[in-house]
Amino acid sequence: MNPVVGLDVAKGESQVQAFLDKSKPFGKSYSMKHTKEELDRFIGFLKEMEGMTGQMPMVILESTGHYHSPVIQYLEDHEVL
Repeated sequence: MNPVVGLDVAKGESQVQAFLDKSKPFGKSYSMKHTKEELDRFIGFLKEMEGMTGQMPMVILESTGHYHSPVIQYLEDHEVL
């Protein structure tokens, strides 16, 4: 499997959609605010996918000037990226 999570980043929140493999969505798309609590839940979500697939999903997001910076920093600090 090739798990992947796409983030559509905006000011203060992101839209999340995960796939276990090509054309195999994992759950529904949801909105995540860029708060510590919701980023912690997002990391838990990634680890849940890792448990199902045997590998940490790749996180893909666009560069949004600066809106993506807190998300990237948080994921790097928690060794997800």
